[in-house]
Parts: sequence; structure tokens; C-alpha cells
Amino acid sequence: MAGTFELFQDGGVSFRFRLKASDGTVVAVSGQFSDKASAVEGIRVVRECAGTGLITDLCPKMSRKAVTKPAPSSAYSDAS
Repeated sequence: MAGTFELFQDGGVSFRFRLKASDGTVVAVSGQFSDKASAVEGIRVVRECAGTGLITDLCPKMSRKAVTKPAPSSAYSDAS
């Protein structure tokens, strides 16, 4: 099942939308729009771009020391 967009008023002043996954988890929340038509246009733009958007990695580079290696397989016990 696909996600859903919920259009709502933020404090009765601005219009916003949120994208929810099929399990109900909120995936994204929009910025504020001055009117409902603008918020609906924002949803249209997200629908158009979401599937083709590039990923820009802005995360800091991790040092090799910060990366943990899994324990050897002999460290695991089979309790069954």
C-alpha cells in the first residue's frame, strides 16, 4: 500500500501537509503554506520529484575507528 498525504491547518493559521507511510509512520512534514491551494501544489511537486530525487550525503565522514566490526561467528551461541 502506498503512503498517504494529509493536508491540515497548523494552529488554524497556515496550511501544511504530512506524508505517512502505510503503517501510519510520519515520514515527512512540509513547511508552511499561506493557502490551501499552495499546499496542494506542494504535494503535487513532491509526488513528481520523490521518485527521481538524487541523494546528497551531507553527513560527516566517519573515521575507521568509529566503524565497529561484527563479532566473530564463534561468539554467538545457539540457544535452541
